[in-house]
Amino acid sequence: MVITPEHWLENVKHIPSSFFDERPIADDGDVTSISLLVVHNISLPPGQYGGPYVEQFFTGKLDPNEYPFFKVIHQMRVSAHCFIRRDGEIIQFVPFNARAWHAGKSSFSGVENCNDYSIGIELEGTDFDVYTEAQYQSLMEITQVLMTHYPEITLPRITGHQYIAPQRKTDPGLGFDWRKFRALMTSN
Repeated sequence: MVITPEHWLENVKHIPSSFFDERPIADDGDVTSISLLVVHNISLPPGQYGGPYVEQFFTGKLDPNEYPFFKVIHQMRVSAHCFIRRDGEIIQFVPFNARAWHAGKSSFSGVENCNDYSIGIELEGTDFDVYTEAQYQSLMEITQVLMTHYPEITLPRITGHQYIAPQRKTDPGLGFDWRKFRALMTSN
């Protein structure tokens, strides 16, 4: 059996999403290597935490009649590899070796289509709310596992959605403390 990063993470809830596909084949004939980690935020309804709505959104089961905003987004086909709730719970939707649909039109260091070579982690939050200690701890644990399994992911190749799609996106926003996250990563 091949040991994948999914097997290295303990206490992860798995909720499979169908919103993913295979990573493209690179010029050398191999599957595109995973070399970027993108941090996002999400809350559904916007600004509200808890509940099943993010899970429903990433699995195509969001009821458009629950909230007016859901009528706008319920048919979107988006996903992330993982979602970290406010209490630190990790939910995985897409295998890390597959291409999740989290970045949209994007570019990092001049290379477009970040979904092709990145892993997307969503934090339950908004651009302005401070993230919890439990979320930073869970994000650090996932990141350490990913950096071990995918050595092309290095600290300079961990970024926010706002930096790969600056005209479109603002997450994880001002509430995410990059200094704190990097200090956690270098101290462990």
